[in-house]
Amino acid sequence: MTDRDPGASAASDMAVLVGVSRTYPAGDRTLSAVKDVSLRVAAGEWVALVGPSGSGKSTLLNLMAGLDRPSGGQVVVGGQDLSRLSEEGLARWRARNLGIVFQFFQLLPTLTARENVALPLEFAGHPRGGRARASDLLDHVGLGPLGDHLPGELSGGEQQRVAVARALVNDPPLIVADEPTGNLDAASGAAVLDLLVGYWRRGGTLIVVTHDESLARSAPRLLAMADGGLVRDERRPTSAGPRYRIAPGAPVPAEA
Repeated sequence: MTDRDPGASAASDMAVLVGVSRTYPAGDRTLSAVKDVSLRVAAGEWVALVGPSGSGKSTLLNLMAGLDRPSGGQVVVGGQDLSRLSEEGLARWRARNLGIVFQFFQLLPTLTARENVALPLEFAGHPRGGRARASDLLDHVGLGPLGDHLPGELSGGEQQRVAVARALVNDPPLIVADEPTGNLDAASGAAVLDLLVGYWRRGGTLIVVTHDESLARSAPRLLAMADGGLVRDERRPTSAGPRYRIAPGAPVPAEA
């Protein structure tokens, strides 16, 4: 990826959803988490997905990430119809094409920060150089000296920055994040947001589920969900800019 004008339009679709639904059995009833959603996200877009708890936004994100399968409709990401992949194929696809940032970090407690960051390279079949790449990214997120610490020895904000570094390690075309600032104090949340926006400014596609109003206001595109369906699709100019850039060297102030 290369630095770009954040207002520049993308030439191709990163994600296309057509008539997507997701239902779950609940005793003698069927619960509909996502209802007939059709959506296009262009390559290079930053999208905030908002809505009340239970509106279906996390389920929709999981469908786009190949972490769940739709009950109906089609999900195509990066030109790949995810329904055509086996579970093993989905795992390989995610390892090579997707970075995921979870609300509760999802770091393996028995691995060091460096080992957690390098893990996607192992899954993608590229372990060589993984330790050096992970060390570089930990430097970029300001955690270089803590690379040998276990997750339990890190604060919540530090763990989430490790999770962002892990999402970035394969330089994926798409990052999805589910409430990435939801469990953090204001300063830690701002640092994590800066890292994600830095990725987007370099040309990546970013889709974020959030309840954070400031994060949602920063995104150039806002999708709102209610009762399993999309109820608003708003595009607006943004002046958001990261304090950190994911690039060789230590974090530096972004240009004004």
